[in-house]
Amino acid sequence: MGLSDIAAGIEVTERQRERGVAAVDDTHASLSERLEPFADRLPCSPDDAATIVDAYASGRAVDACGHVAKVPPVTAAKTLHLLGEQVSPLGPRGRDIVQDWLDGRLGRSDAMTLVGLGERTFALAAYVESTEPLPEARDAVEGSLSTADEDPLGEARSDIGELL
Repeated sequence: MGLSDIAAGIEVTERQRERGVAAVDDTHASLSERLEPFADRLPCSPDDAATIVDAYASGRAVDACGHVAKVPPVTAAKTLHLLGEQVSPLGPRGRDIVQDWLDGRLGRSDAMTLVGLGERTFALAAYVESTEPLPEARDAVEGSLSTADEDPLGEARSDIGELL
């Protein structure tokens, strides 16, 4: 294959198409209003989900987010999972074991013994492994779950002045 074969069908134009930047501005709507379209798929009300997101974004643990929103901690974890946050109580190997149980290759009691979890935590892990997050809902909370332009490892890194 020569260069002429590779370049076959390529056209040269005089100017490039203007693509622009696509922008969506949902800042006029509150977080609970942005979550309203997903009310039937969330395990709690949009208002509670917004409270959970706000508490989680402020640095609270998942169970504390549930207490702030006055919902069970597992409901807070399920909500955050559906909104795209990583809340699995298991590492990669434990997730594989739960997936083996879900696929019927392993019994429940064996899977629970192997991962070393209690009933409730195992149920949450199974929920996380068997339920996909909602991409549209993730987009609705985009920006609410990210921290400011703050580097979480900033204190651990050396400054250029320290190297000289």
